[in-house]
Amino acid sequence: MITVTMLDALRAQVRGWRQSGQRIAFVPTMGNLHAGHYSLIALARQRADRVVASVFVNPTQFGPNEDFDRYPRTPEADAAGLDAAGCDVLWLPSVETMYPLGVSAAVKVSVPGVTETLDGAHRPGHFDGVATVVARLFNQVLPDVAILGRKDYQQLAVIRHMVRDLAFPIEILGADTKREADGLAMSSRNQYLSEDERARAPLIHQTLLAMRDALRAGRSHADVEREASNALVDAGFVPDYAVIRTPEFAEPEDGETGPRVALIAARLGRTRLIDNLEFVLD
Repeated sequence: MITVTMLDALRAQVRGWRQSGQRIAFVPTMGNLHAGHYSLIALARQRADRVVASVFVNPTQFGPNEDFDRYPRTPEADAAGLDAAGCDVLWLPSVETMYPLGVSAAVKVSVPGVTETLDGAHRPGHFDGVATVVARLFNQVLPDVAILGRKDYQQLAVIRHMVRDLAFPIEILGADTKREADGLAMSSRNQYLSEDERARAPLIHQTLLAMRDALRAGRSHADVEREASNALVDAGFVPDYAVIRTPEFAEPEDGETGPRVALIAARLGRTRLIDNLEFVLD
């Protein structure tokens, strides 16, 4: 694996691959990588001849009271892990490379509709930052396929919407969430948890499973959502939401069948955790 920090060098490398007819996969990350990220690299290797991964902690997707400054940065460990996982190029841009006119003067990408609910409502401007940086990364790497985790369900939907509307010639592939043995979705932010908080954190996944089972047993959406929120509060979480939605984020009617997704975002101490569970109501 080679590490590239200059855009001209990245484009020269990608151009050479394309000229030889190779297919390119891309895995965007914010670093502090774990097994979940490396599973994305493994999937990318199956879908392409060459794999590029980026590590960039994007300032425009963090709110003023969020964890940009303390977000864990482990570039040496990330590089070693990506190399071992089979990545070909680590794209490691600076803020100045990503935003050459400065963050305050940067052109922004805004995705309407899908960004206005759930995390979009609780983290104003977050998805504008996500769409802006991912659009830039896609223009820099020019991949054939991009691999993203399904844990960030709404983020994946935002990127899919952007790609369709802006006609990026990129296949977007959502990969299954990688979990710890106790069900907790892998996340770089899990390391913020104290020992006691880490012991309680798997309740999020357990609650998602209970929401699914309750709906399948014929309970109403309102009851299921209320009981899920109460269970989280009783365990010391502060929920932003615990809801059932269609894949398009509509609120389903009781008695309707079809695909569903249960979504939770909740704070435990200083840590905000998100997770989701996709299922079908018959």
